Amino acid sequence: MWSSSVKIGAELSIAGITAKQLAKDFGTPSFFIDEADFRARALAWNEALQQSFGPHAGTVYYAAKAFICTEVARWIKDVGIGIDVCTGGELAVALAGGIEPAKIELHGNNKSVAEIEKAIASGVGIIVIDSLYEIQTVATIAARANKVQRVLLRLTPGVEAHTHESIATAHEDVKFGFSIASGAAWDAIAAVNTHSSLELRGFHAHIGSQIFGYESFELSAGRLIGLLARYRDEFKKELPELDLGGGYGIAYLPGDVAVAPAEVMHALSVAVTNNCTLHGLKIPNISIEPGRAIVGPTMFTLYEVGTVKDVTLENGMHRRYISVDGGMSDNIRPSLYGAEYTTILANRISSAAHTSSRLVGKHCETGDIIIREIDLPEDIVPGDLLAVPATGAYGRSMASNYNHVPRPSVVAVKDGKARVIVRRESIEDLLALDI
Repeated sequence: MWSSSVKIGAELSIAGITAKQLAKDFGTPSFFIDEADFRARALAWNEALQQSFGPHAGTVYYAAKAFICTEVARWIKDVGIGIDVCTGGELAVALAGGIEPAKIELHGNNKSVAEIEKAIASGVGIIVIDSLYEIQTVATIAARANKVQRVLLRLTPGVEAHTHESIATAHEDVKFGFSIASGAAWDAIAAVNTHSSLELRGFHAHIGSQIFGYESFELSAGRLIGLLARYRDEFKKELPELDLGGGYGIAYLPGDVAVAPAEVMHALSVAVTNNCTLHGLKIPNISIEPGRAIVGPTMFTLYEVGTVKDVTLENGMHRRYISVDGGMSDNIRPSLYGAEYTTILANRISSAAHTSSRLVGKHCETGDIIIREIDLPEDIVPGDLLAVPATGAYGRSMASNYNHVPRPSVVAVKDGKARVIVRRESIEDLLALDI
């Protein structure tokens, strides 16, 4: 839930720097990312993949959509893993951060011609194809550039992931990929094989996000490998790659248990080995996409309390509304997905009794709620600092300027030092686009 260098004592600190000092130096709201913890998590996933699959280990792809900036891209380059991007903007940041194009995988269900042209010209390692129209488009652009582009087909294996419906992606009624059950996947295979400018390397599936347990991944692997066997039987050759996606769950609340890299990779290794043995296939190179599992827990958001209000409910009960200087503009997930978070008083210890509270933002929306129900000390007052953990995934990347609120800064902390890696927006930034 918290990154490894966060300590909670008289007040919260990260890498030895207290919450009060961070608020003084960088303002609130701000995102604080633990650089050492980020690198350690990325390495842990890479090492787990290598240890479980050995010579068949492919690439760990970091999810740019969770959070990316040029500095984080440099960390990814240093660690040696890959990155998956799904827009031209994410591709531009990855390249600006120095990530080797061969370690970039381009996703997306509606890639523009310009995005595909940029990806092929840059030399991205893999394009994950999502529609029949895209097969023709990628093939045409690659042929025009006199290149053979390596591709994977994104498949929907018909697996129901136990997660929120908005972030489940592998059942039949979704916008992503080609269905195995309906035969669309086989039609896509046939279409790719008509183009000499495309090299089909294998299949890709991503069943959802914030998933706990291994069963859905094991089932998905089995269905993908079954299709690899059918391909072998039809075309008398084996496809060498399989990207099993990811979206592994992280801890947001006390009591949540995150998915451990070594455990899930071992389970996948057993499933892949057993299914390949069943079909008489060589084990393909296995790649994964851990998603939020790398960046999610490495970051927290620090807010300052602006006002406190007690409300009497219809049943006579009382609720305390604690308003902070951010909200749905820096964390839309509670409003969008019903995502749950926790928070702690970060600038001091309180011995006061706890009271039923609701943590809300400053926006002109009743639904601007960060935490719907939480017991917090009843002596919280304006000026206090509250820290919300596990906001590294999708907090800053989905942030908006709703109500013309400037987006917060992102501050990297390591070895007792803190530095801005994404600056806070200003009013001048908000006005700069107006004509």
